[in-house]
Amino acid sequence: MKRLLAITAAALLAAACAPQTVNTNTAASAPVQSADAAACAARNGTMRQVGKLQSWQCVIRYADAGKVCTSSSQCQGSCLAGEATDKTPGATTSGVCQATSNRFGCSTPVENGKAGPTLCID
Repeated sequence: MKRLLAITAAALLAAACAPQTVNTNTAASAPVQSADAAACAARNGTMRQVGKLQSWQCVIRYADAGKVCTSSSQCQGSCLAGEATDKTPGATTSGVCQATSNRFGCSTPVENGKAGPTLCID
């Protein structure tokens, strides 16, 4: 009985160490669907792989990109602190309207003329 338990335990340990097969045919790695690409193009966007997982998303360029702002209500996208502005949370500052709908990366939102906390999205 002890020998059977020892063999079973050894087999389970060996199975746990065996390499696992990974299915790489996921939605994130699948080619862009033509219907998605067509809908994106209709919105004047482009399909791009974005973020850490490189998932396909429609990225739209905003017409007011780079316009000076103090709140997101003044932009098509978000109002974000620029490179040369004070990004300390709560600091009085202005920002610029976000260039595209791509939300990945690090940015500091500006609302009511004050910098918010810097957010990083993978």
